[in-house]
Amino acid sequence: MRYVGIQSQISSNNRKSALLLIAFPAILLGMMWVFLAALNYFTTGYYDQAGYFVNQLDADSVNLTFEKVAPWVVGGVALWFVIAYFSNTKMIQHATGAQPLMRRENPRVYNIVENLCMAGGMEMPKVNVIDDPQLNAFASGIDKNSYTVTVTTGLLDRLNDEELAGVIGHELTHIRNRDTRLLITSIIFVGIISTVFTLVVRMIYNRMWFGGFSSSNDRNEKGGGLSTMAVLIIGAVCAGIAYLFTMLTRFAISRKREFMADAGGAELCGNPLALASALRKISANPGLGDVEREDIAQMYIIHPKKLGQGLMEFVSGLFATHPSTEERIRILEQF
Repeated sequence: MRYVGIQSQISSNNRKSALLLIAFPAILLGMMWVFLAALNYFTTGYYDQAGYFVNQLDADSVNLTFEKVAPWVVGGVALWFVIAYFSNTKMIQHATGAQPLMRRENPRVYNIVENLCMAGGMEMPKVNVIDDPQLNAFASGIDKNSYTVTVTTGLLDRLNDEELAGVIGHELTHIRNRDTRLLITSIIFVGIISTVFTLVVRMIYNRMWFGGFSSSNDRNEKGGGLSTMAVLIIGAVCAGIAYLFTMLTRFAISRKREFMADAGGAELCGNPLALASALRKISANPGLGDVEREDIAQMYIIHPKKLGQGLMEFVSGLFATHPSTEERIRILEQF
């Protein structure tokens, strides 16, 4: 009965995660169309009998422009994505200071990983260790040549073998179910939109302080045009909305995947209570001391940031990369 429950949870989360991931390009292209439509609306129209300019949306013109611009946007994003996608492994290792771990250096950890991989019928990933007293573990990589399980020395010192097996089983489940590939994809999409949003906001800031809000050359002489500042503001609003939706989508993917990895880790190690005990210990001191990057922190087995109370807890929950540790422990203890 326990096995069926775990597999049902995995299947459900896989379906939902796939649907969420599809939303990323849809959001990007959707906000681009909205931006073009807003520009068209504020620059197209006619004068009524009283002499007032009446704005009017020319949908055909918007669609034509969209068809011309979309391939360039998609091509640029695709190139950006490919570069970031294949360089992520080195970036993570450099940012965290992780070092490869060989069997002779720590047979205990190496043997636990090897035994769990044999039990799960999967190839053994690389094992890295970070010299840090905090308790942390995460999985990374996009294929069998880059899949890696990383643990801290603090985690190895504080957990017993059964607890460590539960944590490593959790991370191996991320790899087995291609969670790392999914999360890296979502991180890159959010990073692209975040960069666009940041650039637009900086352009607005520079325009305000160095170029003024508008100039006579920016406006259509008939009064139906837009100033450069107005165009930038429309772009910022569209990029901001896209960023909000992609953030919510990315975090929802991450939360669902954590529940699935807990279930898979409990199945691999055969002791859900050991993983629950490990989560309690890790929650007392999670994270990495010198790494303050949110894109890396969301891969941790427990995110180092704590939730607030009341309304702030609800808002934080929407933007949390992980479900609450208490809820994860509660579910594990039910198996």
